[in-house]
Parts: sequence; structure tokens; C-alpha cells
Amino acid sequence: QVHLVESGGGLVQPGGSLRLSCAASGLPLDHYAIAWFRQVPGKDREGVSCVGSRATTLYYADSVKGRFTFSRDNAKNTVYLQMDSLKPEDTAIYYCAADLEGCADTWYEPSLPYDYWGQGTQVTVSS
Repeated sequence: QVHLVESGGGLVQPGGSLRLSCAASGLPLDHYAIAWFRQVPGKDREGVSCVGSRATTLYYADSVKGRFTFSRDNAKNTVYLQMDSLKPEDTAIYYCAADLEGCADTWYEPSLPYDYWGQGTQVTVSS
């Protein structure tokens, strides 16, 4: 059975940092493109980042470019989203998603049929 499990969320002050993890079981993450999304209650899910399986494609939403960094640890079958210079508007539930086909041109669309989704982790940026 396949599972994606996010962790690392929490409460942080503006300007602070968090590192989110997305750990996989039942599938080799290094074969999949991984996307991060976030969602605020009452709003659509928003694409944050997408990285291809060989990291030849890498996308960040304009709202996080220069502040968020994606990385992989294939030995741990885990991917990470390092979030620096956090702002209150980054507050959301963050989800990771995996797709065997790679990062589509419209990777940020939450309606795309990603193969697997995690359950989400809450990030709150507040003083």
C-alpha cells in the first residue's frame, strides 16, 4: 500500500523557517515527480513547487520563489521543502503529491490527476 506522509509543520514567527518532509512508503520517490500544494480553508488548493524525478524540471510559484527550496534524499525516500523568510500569508495546510508522468506544464492546477497525495501538515506563521 502506498502512503505519502507529510511532517514538519508547526507554528513559526514571521521571518522564521520550517522544513517540511514528505516521506513515502510503497513507492520509490526518485521515480516520481513531486509537487507541493497548500490550501487555506475556503480557498482552492495552490501549487507551491514541482520537481521532476531527475530534477531536470523545477518550478516554484512566484509567491515563494527565492524563499522555498526543494530537495530530495533518495536514500530515505523522502523529499523536503525548506521554507525560509516565512510570511503570515504562507499559513496553510501543505500537501505533497506524486506523479509518475512528471511535472506537467500546468503542474500547479490542483485538479490534475496526481497519482498520490499525502494527508497534509499545518503551517501557521504568526507572531
